[in-house]
Amino acid sequence: MARDLAIDLGTANTLVYAKGRGIVLNEPTVVALNSRTREVLAVGHDAWRMIGRTPGYIVAVRPLRQGAITDFEITERMIRLLLQRCGVSRLNRPRVLICVPSAITAVERRAVKEAAREAGASSAYLIEQPMAAAIGAGLATHEPVGNMVVDVGGGTSETAVVSLGGLVALQALRCGGFDMDSAIQNHVRREYGVTIGERTAEEVKLAIGSARPYPGEVAAEVRGREVMTGMPRTVVLSPAEVRGAIEEQVQQIVGAAVRCLGEAPPELAQDIIFQGVHLLGGGALLRGLAARLAEETSVPVHLVDMPLECVVLGAGRCIESFDSLRALFVTADG
Repeated sequence: MARDLAIDLGTANTLVYAKGRGIVLNEPTVVALNSRTREVLAVGHDAWRMIGRTPGYIVAVRPLRQGAITDFEITERMIRLLLQRCGVSRLNRPRVLICVPSAITAVERRAVKEAAREAGASSAYLIEQPMAAAIGAGLATHEPVGNMVVDVGGGTSETAVVSLGGLVALQALRCGGFDMDSAIQNHVRREYGVTIGERTAEEVKLAIGSARPYPGEVAAEVRGREVMTGMPRTVVLSPAEVRGAIEEQVQQIVGAAVRCLGEAPPELAQDIIFQGVHLLGGGALLRGLAARLAEETSVPVHLVDMPLECVVLGAGRCIESFDSLRALFVTADG
């Protein structure tokens, strides 16, 4: 019998959870294509290593942007290859539960389900990421208690208040870690006349990026190409510069959390003050973001134990108790 699968189809990374086995796959959501023949050359880590380093006819693309499918055909082929790695074949077609951002439209939801079915799933179900995140963080989602999660992903950031198995308040932004990387690229180009790749920008963000000042700050050397001459050039960036470059994105994420807290009914807001806010997602690892959120919301903020895996673990828990948690799934239209 085919094992049921849960997929966190993220803009940055795709994770797959197999029933009874746990997380069986964790790969970047990147596909390398031969643009002449449309042949898929590599998926995941192999394709990610090619970003910015390929000849003209090979392109490394992210088929999802801001949580939505931008290229249906490539997404379907990527899901198919990833499912094959998990043991899915024509004879072995599992039920698949896919985590989707709550901000996506009904058309985009149908596209995700269709892509999964075309890729080999016998049936596809959807669950909203904030709900899966709350389950993965071990919160009492079925109790009449307010829990708040802030999920900062690569392409989307979602803040939700969860109670009694539903989303009571929600703020979703199409803004995340990739927007911070892009802001760093723009800053270096504007201030120094040097272009850097998205991978380099991400490395800078991880090395010295932060949401607020921190002790022991050190500058970082960045290598890129000078726009005027086309020659390689090294520039030195300070943490304060990088912080200034990504401030707009950080402010958007913090602002969404503040608005979501403001939308919560008073009784649930009281619970959240007591329980705190749970922060997760790849963007949650930005240095000082939890402290900045706590400062601006006046509520304690906890970084969950496994911020990157939290959503797929929650979806995996739904797969393990499929019938009892089926009420949490969303329809393609709703």
